[in-house]
Amino acid sequence: MNTSKNPEVNLSIGSVISGKWNRKQYTILRELGAGATGTVYLAKSDRAQVAIKVSRDTLSITSEVNVLKHLSKVQGKTLGPSFIEMDDWVTGSGTVPFYVMEYVQGESLFVFMRQRKDEWFGILLLQLLGDLADLHKAGWVFGDLKPDNLLISGPPPKIRWLDVGGTTMMGRAIKEYTEFFDRGFWGLGSRRAEPAYDLFAVGMIIMNYGYPKRFDKKEGGWTQLKKQIDHNRILGKYRPILYKTFHGHYQNAIEMRQDLLQLYSKKSVSKPTATAHKGKTSSPQAQQQSMAGRSGRNRQKKIKKRRHIMEAALIFLFLFVFYVVYLMGQTM
Repeated sequence: MNTSKNPEVNLSIGSVISGKWNRKQYTILRELGAGATGTVYLAKSDRAQVAIKVSRDTLSITSEVNVLKHLSKVQGKTLGPSFIEMDDWVTGSGTVPFYVMEYVQGESLFVFMRQRKDEWFGILLLQLLGDLADLHKAGWVFGDLKPDNLLISGPPPKIRWLDVGGTTMMGRAIKEYTEFFDRGFWGLGSRRAEPAYDLFAVGMIIMNYGYPKRFDKKEGGWTQLKKQIDHNRILGKYRPILYKTFHGHYQNAIEMRQDLLQLYSKKSVSKPTATAHKGKTSSPQAQQQSMAGRSGRNRQKKIKKRRHIMEAALIFLFLFVFYVVYLMGQTM
């Protein structure tokens, strides 16, 4: 990450944070994560469990609070955690700013996918791209977009954004990023906050889906990414979308979303191949047995084919309903 200072505040379990202005107290339960702009802890208030971000960088804390407030106004959706309050904590070594937000419970993206079919990954990507479209329309870019910052809550399953520390106003320089998901790291674009920056990160999330342990940068650029795509079975179906993403052909998230929707709505039914039978003529009894066997196999193939068609139709129907609900949400 592009940080030149260490704003972290290390707190032990059981520590109590007391707000200077609002007079509320929070007991630290455990650390949730640390980044370039501070550390997030799970804490207990007098009412419920909350997430608290603590940092010595007042500017970063104020900026993130403003982002959370903006996110709460995007199309009436809750994209990031709900903002609760901001305050100062007076310690023996000085005053430390912090803010309190909703504690979002759920599973990380790839943990959620472990016991689910590939179609679920597509459904979640469709939702992510729809949310990004709303964010970009409001003049913001997420920036540090990666699986670690995506949590699946529910039911019903829904993507929630965890860390808004990298969220940047359109046109400015990205302030926080993770190398593997950063187009600048791969030499395929600048770190200017624009929709294509987030879409590149979505492409790398798909790459991460195909390579759960990720991969190291070697020659970098399109040459390496193309090799990684072409040599991975899981990424085969995403190849056209990844090619367009990494070449910057998508102008906005809706274009990428439409291609993904089309990809998942296609019916892929394989046709049975005819086999030639060679050799000596069989006896009538053997021919009858052979015909009966072929008839049985043909019935099985027809049943299997109908099942595939039904499964494809159900997937298409599910995606269609999901898309209609999304469009209705856009017009509300």
